[in-house]
Amino acid sequence: MKIGFDNEKYLKIQSEYIKERIGKFGDKLYLEFGGKLFDDFHASRVLPGFAPDSKLKMLLQLSEQAEVVIVIGADAIEKNKKREDLGITYDKDVLRLIEEYRSVGLYVGSVVVTMYSGQPAAAAFKEKLENKGIKVYRHYAIEGYPTNVAHIVSDEGFGKNDYVETTRPLVVITAPGPGSGKMATCLSQLYHENKRGIKAGYAKFETFPVWNLPLKHPVNLAYEAATADLNDLNMIDPFHLEAYGETTVNYNRDIEIFPVLNGVFEEIYGENPYKSPTDMGVNMVGNCIFDDEAVSEASRMEIIRRYYKALNALSLGEDVKNQIYKMELLMKQAKITTDDRKVTVAAKERAADLGVPTAAIELYDGTIITSKTSELLGASAALLLNALKYLGGIDDEAHLIAPNAFEPIQALKTSYLGSKNPRLHSDEVLIALALSALNDENAKKAMEQLPKLSGCQVHTSDMLTDVDIKTFKKLNVDLTSEPVLIDGK
Repeated sequence: MKIGFDNEKYLKIQSEYIKERIGKFGDKLYLEFGGKLFDDFHASRVLPGFAPDSKLKMLLQLSEQAEVVIVIGADAIEKNKKREDLGITYDKDVLRLIEEYRSVGLYVGSVVVTMYSGQPAAAAFKEKLENKGIKVYRHYAIEGYPTNVAHIVSDEGFGKNDYVETTRPLVVITAPGPGSGKMATCLSQLYHENKRGIKAGYAKFETFPVWNLPLKHPVNLAYEAATADLNDLNMIDPFHLEAYGETTVNYNRDIEIFPVLNGVFEEIYGENPYKSPTDMGVNMVGNCIFDDEAVSEASRMEIIRRYYKALNALSLGEDVKNQIYKMELLMKQAKITTDDRKVTVAAKERAADLGVPTAAIELYDGTIITSKTSELLGASAALLLNALKYLGGIDDEAHLIAPNAFEPIQALKTSYLGSKNPRLHSDEVLIALALSALNDENAKKAMEQLPKLSGCQVHTSDMLTDVDIKTFKKLNVDLTSEPVLIDGK
């Protein structure tokens, strides 16, 4: 993958810009952190060179001043909503985030459950957190939100929400994923702080869409693809255009909520220090792109990847037709098809030729490696061995795993573990490879190549089992699959 983003520059100028914004307010600044604070794999895919933990490293420079408040929607808890990149539910991710933040030295003050209306799962989660000694606050749905400003900024609106007690000048509001209610939490706090005589400010750190890239830039289109389930739309910021005559990009929810923010600030200060949603932001990502074509190509591949993910979900019976329609439109806007992904073409062509499930991987040097399903191995397992042989300079005919080692593993699967499929999955092959590496130099050399698979592109002609999908995730491989269920099931 060609690098197009300067991560070191980003760490430097982003932290400086946030410090500058803190200085513009008096007692306290609520900083809404959009996207993932760490594990931001979407950003690392569309901005090659961006490290998944960049925002965390940047925030650690402000750790003495900062405390973290994590926001989660009650409906997300009730519906077991999952983080797509990690495959875990939002409530479990809140617990993970708390531990992760604390382990690196960030202070986690509390958790806010938004849109709360007594949902049983949300109430149980609140009790679970409190039993762990974590403060939990409830925010409620407000009638007329976000348009009825007079009602929202009143004792019957934000006034009904719990006041979140904080102790540090910089309060970072973050969440497991989008749509959790981070901005509403910030605005509610501004209302409550004002009633207590505390002058508090607000700023927004949202990586995407990138405000100083064109509206239809692939990076911004990839953001729309990533949030297709929320139906987010990138838009020209009309408030910024009117105030400054400058075209900038924001997204619909920020633009819709701006009148509310305007009303809150007018209530507190008599005027709004921000003339537009763009003014609220502190994002410096666009200033750190040094190779536009590299990030554009990476973003186009991300759109295709998201499209395949939706197709797979449809095959599994999920109601995602509207998401698919939207992503097909985004692909037209980006002027791409699935055939623009080299591994997609390679896997499909080989499957058509052989009539069996196949897989393909594109390595960092551009080499395409393919595989097929056999009596011993599934296509994904065979692909890993083929790729590791190539990377290690090992002869293609060499056996990394002794042939007689397969039989006892297959017997274990079918005779003792109840599996009907004797073929080895990718995780089983890697375990067998690790055992072979104890006595076989080629197997040892192949094992040493595993880190080189990180960031590589893979496509399979059939949808994989959860086991294989998780293995590729652990290897940090970008996987797509044709929406064809294994064995037609």
